Amino acid sequence: MFLAIAGTMKSHRDTGQPLHSEVTIPSDPVEARRVQDAIEDDLRAHHFTDHDIFGIKLALEEALVNAIKHGNQLDRSKRVFVSYHVSMERFEIQISDEGVGFDPTDVPDPTAVENLERPCGRGLMLMRHYMTEVAFNARGNGVTMSKLRNGKK
Repeated sequence: MFLAIAGTMKSHRDTGQPLHSEVTIPSDPVEARRVQDAIEDDLRAHHFTDHDIFGIKLALEEALVNAIKHGNQLDRSKRVFVSYHVSMERFEIQISDEGVGFDPTDVPDPTAVENLERPCGRGLMLMRHYMTEVAFNARGNGVTMSKLRNGKK
C-alpha cells in the first residue's frame, strides 16, 4: 500500500504484505524520531531480526541526522523527504534534503590515524557497514540504502 503523508507517519502493517510509505518532514530531530519509530514497527511486522533492526536503525539515524544537520543546516523551513519499502526479503529507503549536497568521496576516512580525533565520517562508515547497499545521488543531497534481511550483507 502506498501512503503519502506530510509530517506524519501512518502505515499499513499487514504482516507479510510489502509496504511502501513516503513522508515529508521538517528539519526537526523530533520528527525524524517519529519516522524511525514507524520504520522500526514496520520492520518488526515483517519479522526482521533484532540484529538487522539495530543496524538499520543506526544507519537510518545517521542518514536523517546528516540530512537535517548538514544538508538543511537545522533550518525547520527546509524539508527532508523519506520514501521506504519493506518486504519479507528486503528493506530499502531513500532520504533526501534541500541542501546543496556533498561529495561522499571527499569525506575523510574516520579510521585513519590522523582522523581518529575528528568527528566527521563516522556516520557514513556506519551506514556502509550495516546496510547491504548505500548509494548517493549525483548532487549529494540524497542517499538510497538497502538491507537484505536475516543478516545477509
